[in-house]
Amino acid sequence: MIRFSLVVATCGRTTEVTTFLASVLCQRRNDIEVILVDQNADDRLLPVMEEVQGRLTIRHLRTEYRNVSAARNLGLDAAQGEIVAFPDDDCWYPSWFLSRASQLMSASDADILTGRAADENGHDINGRYSQEAHVIDRSNVWVSGIEWVMFFKRAALLSVGGFDESVGIGASTPWQSCEGQDILLKALASGLSCRFDPSLYGHHERFEAMATELRRSKGRAYGRGLGYVLRKHHYGIFDILYWAGRPMLKLMVRGLVGDVNECVYLWNVACGRLEGYVGLVWGSRRLA
Repeated sequence: MIRFSLVVATCGRTTEVTTFLASVLCQRRNDIEVILVDQNADDRLLPVMEEVQGRLTIRHLRTEYRNVSAARNLGLDAAQGEIVAFPDDDCWYPSWFLSRASQLMSASDADILTGRAADENGHDINGRYSQEAHVIDRSNVWVSGIEWVMFFKRAALLSVGGFDESVGIGASTPWQSCEGQDILLKALASGLSCRFDPSLYGHHERFEAMATELRRSKGRAYGRGLGYVLRKHHYGIFDILYWAGRPMLKLMVRGLVGDVNECVYLWNVACGRLEGYVGLVWGSRRLA
């Protein structure tokens, strides 16, 4: 019986996928299937899968669309596990990760369980997370986890229609992030039980380690996603002022010490959040 279906949307990576699969093998469980949703135009993943053949159940799906939410939905349709998760193709797990997730889901009977991104010492990275375990609601959803550390009862996820394919990396819209918060808000609106526990965390490259120009562009694109999801789920003007104001306050602090690169990044985050909320991308006529 398959307990976990791990749906990995992947494009352009091989070494990172190898690292991820090695971390899955370290879970030492025989109730896992990995579904690789391959968005590459070549066969780069075939040698990666051959390395773990016979030791790990892997299903290989191909798609021509480079859209993370669409790829996750494709994998969800093929998943057989009771619980589905959507790891990034460049994340990796501590050896206790899936056992801890299984324990927490059984104890809480939650439809959705979320955790956080951390370095290998367990310290928060790539986001702001609550320090306490809690039931997720509209007020705390923004500090209640990250999409690649979310576990869904498969039936519950199917009941809300999976991921919105207009949100997330590769979407045809400017709203390139916050697909995790979007699906949590959809679940809450449907009456599903969602819980966050900071004792559950996976590992990932630090966002700060990215090249300066890439970090700036991601800050703008990810900011647009957050702003759009705020608007989509009917958050008010004070909410967007708070979320756009936070990076602006940080910008003023970093400006005092002459950190130009960080100031430009924070400016892009704030502008992106405003653009997403009003549905207007600066320099275009797009309204959505």
